[in-house]
Amino acid sequence: MAPETVAKVPGAKAFGLPEVVETPELLERRAAVAELGDGLRKLIDAVVRTEVPAEALRHAAEAVREITGPLTEDSRPVGRPPAVDNLVGGLRMLNPVIGAGNPLAPPLVVKTTRGTAVGECTLGLAYEGPPTYGHGGISALLLDQVLGHAASSVDKPGVTTGLTLRYRRPVPLDVPIRVWAEVVDVDGRRTTVKGGITTAAEPEKQLVEAEGDFLQLRPDQAQRLFSQVPPAAAHD
Repeated sequence: MAPETVAKVPGAKAFGLPEVVETPELLERRAAVAELGDGLRKLIDAVVRTEVPAEALRHAAEAVREITGPLTEDSRPVGRPPAVDNLVGGLRMLNPVIGAGNPLAPPLVVKTTRGTAVGECTLGLAYEGPPTYGHGGISALLLDQVLGHAASSVDKPGVTTGLTLRYRRPVPLDVPIRVWAEVVDVDGRRTTVKGGITTAAEPEKQLVEAEGDFLQLRPDQAQRLFSQVPPAAAHD
C-alpha cells in the first residue's frame, strides 16, 4: 500500500522542521513499514475473529513474542518523529487513522480538493462496538482526521478545539464507508468544518454528522506544544 499524504502537522513549519529529503533508502524503508503494517493489520483481524482452541492461541502468542523482541532493539522515544515521516509535507506513515504502517489504522484513504476531503475505508471486527456495528469512538476518530484534512486544504492546518457529533444510524462493519468533510467558515486562524459518515453504496444517507473547529497555531504556540520535538529529528 502506498503512503498517504495527510493533513499537515499544525505548526511544523513554524517550529523550523525542514522538508525531508526523499532518498531511495527512505522510500525502501517506507515500503517495508507499510508491508509490516499490512501484515499486522491482517493478524489483528484474525485475532478478533478466531475461535481456535486455547493451545493454538498460546502457540500464536509465543510466536508474536518472538518477533516482537527484535523490533524493540531500536525504538524512538516520545517526541522523536518516525524516520519515515515528513511532518512539514504532511506524510504520516504511522498515523492511527490513515497510516499504512500503523496496524491500528483501517487505514482510511483520503483525497482532498480545496475546501473538501473524502476518505474511504472498511471497518473490520477490530472496530466493533455494538455487535455488527462500529464503535462510536471510531466514528469520532475518523471524522476528526478527515475534518482536519479539509481545514488543511485551505492552508489552515490546525489543532482541533471542538468536535460535535450526531449519531443518526449505526456504522456497519465489513462494508465500505465514506467519510466526508467541507470547510464552511474561515475566520482568521479559526476554521469551521462540517462532515459526516455514509456507506459508499448510499452516500445520501447520513449515518453520523459532525462539525469541528480548528485553530491555526501561532509560532509561539507551536513551540510550546511541540517542545519535545527537536528540529534535528526531521533528519533522523
